[in-house]
Amino acid sequence: MPDWLAPDLAGQGPNGIKVLAVRLGLSLLFGGIVAVVYRASHGREKADDVTLQATLVLLCMLIAMVSLVIGSDIARAFSLVGALSIVRFRTVVDDTRDTAFVIFAVIVGMAVGSGQYLVPAVGVPAVGLVAVGLHRLQNGNGGLVDGMLTVRIGLGRDAESLLAAPLDRHVVRRRLLSVGTTKQGAALELGYAVRLKSEAGLSGLVTELNQVEGIQSVEVRRAGTS
Repeated sequence: MPDWLAPDLAGQGPNGIKVLAVRLGLSLLFGGIVAVVYRASHGREKADDVTLQATLVLLCMLIAMVSLVIGSDIARAFSLVGALSIVRFRTVVDDTRDTAFVIFAVIVGMAVGSGQYLVPAVGVPAVGLVAVGLHRLQNGNGGLVDGMLTVRIGLGRDAESLLAAPLDRHVVRRRLLSVGTTKQGAALELGYAVRLKSEAGLSGLVTELNQVEGIQSVEVRRAGTS
């Protein structure tokens, strides 16, 4: 390759071709591990799970490339910040843990790209163990499931008397998050954060609430899903 075409990659310096290949290979490896940790710590079945896992791998490699390009050149760093600031993402991240894993991939990519191999070698297993441990701690309490409950009842009805019995049968804990009117003031809509006794409680709670006179509609979904 001519020196004028890729002067930074021509020699065997810190940005040589061999170093570039090694760092890109390591960023692919560590990015894949980050994606595996993401899957293990989330345990969700969502349509965008596979897409986000692929994004984490690619993001790790791209950030490693950015770190290689910047090197110790401050002018390049500011130029790339300005160039990358025009990038906009329109996908809404509905789980804050997803954002944490995006940052995780960025940090790993920067570390590999700058040659700080000890950071991902120690940090990836450590963060992985913590993430998986927190996931099991959150979701391993006898099958309990966190969810969001939205109930619409006719105006003038006593919400507590309508909901108390079904919720007591299916819900371990509930917290009222919002109260408002809908249908031009003809109905009352209440939103609860709930912890259900089991996964089956999702459909069971909806079925029982729909049989209560005065309740117009019910929606229950797992927390962290859109």
